[in-house]
Amino acid sequence: MTTSEHLAYVLRLADNALILGQRNAEWCGHGPVLEEDIALANMSLDLIGQARLLYSHAATLETMATGANKTEDDYAYFRTEREFANYTLVELPHVGPLSGTARADRDYAVTIVRNFLYAALMVQLWPALEASNDAQLAAIASKSVKETRYHLHHARDWLVRFGDGTDESHGRAQAALDYLMPYTREFFAPDALEDAVAASGIGVRAADFEAAWKAEVEGALSEATLALPEPVQHVTTGKLGEHSEHIGYLLAEMQSVARQHPGATW
Repeated sequence: MTTSEHLAYVLRLADNALILGQRNAEWCGHGPVLEEDIALANMSLDLIGQARLLYSHAATLETMATGANKTEDDYAYFRTEREFANYTLVELPHVGPLSGTARADRDYAVTIVRNFLYAALMVQLWPALEASNDAQLAAIASKSVKETRYHLHHARDWLVRFGDGTDESHGRAQAALDYLMPYTREFFAPDALEDAVAASGIGVRAADFEAAWKAEVEGALSEATLALPEPVQHVTTGKLGEHSEHIGYLLAEMQSVARQHPGATW
C-alpha cells in the first residue's frame, strides 16, 4: 500500500465527518425544539472534532511523504468539490421528496434518518479501526466510538418516535427513508482504496460490516413500523469525488470566509 492511499483513506473519513457536521450545524438556532437545537449542535461539534483530528493526521502523513506543510484548514477550506471524498448521502440538504426545492423548509425527518443510517455504519467501523496498524488512527477511532454510539442512540430514538407516532410523522419518516436509503449503497460498493488499506491493516472494508449494518437498520425500522424500501441499482460516487450538485453550495458557504481572508488568524 502506498502513502497516497493511506492519506486518501484518512481524508475520506475526515470528509464524511466534516460535511455531515456542517450539514447538521445548519439546525443551530433553527431546531424544532430547544433541546434538539442543542443536541444537533453538540453532535456537529463531535463530527467536526473528529474531522479536525483526522485532517491533522493527514497533514502529518503528507508532510512525511512530500515535505508539504499542510494544516487541517488547507484540507477543509482550500480543496475543490472533486477533491472531497465524502459519501453523497452526507452532503444532501435537509429536504426530501416532499419539498419542491433545496431552499425549502428543512425536514427534521430527513436529518434524523440520515444521521441514523450514517451512525449505524460508523458504530461498526470505528471499533474495527481501533485495531488499525496506524496508531494515530486507532486513537482517533477510540475517541470517536463513544460519540458515535450516542449519535446512533439519538437518531434511533427519534426514528422510532416518528415512525410509530402520528400519521404525519410516520409519513415523513417513511418518505425520508425512501429518499435516503438508495444512497447507502455507496457505503458498501467495491472499492480499491478500502481493499488496499484493509490488506495493510490500516483500514477496513465497509462491505465487511454490511450484514451488521443491515441488522441494526432492520431492527430499528421494525420497531418504528417503517418499511424497508425496495433496493435500487444505481450507486452514487461521492467517495470517488463525483458529487451531487449540493456539495458546491455547501462548500461555498463553509469556505467563503477562509478564502476571502487566507492566512487570517483569530
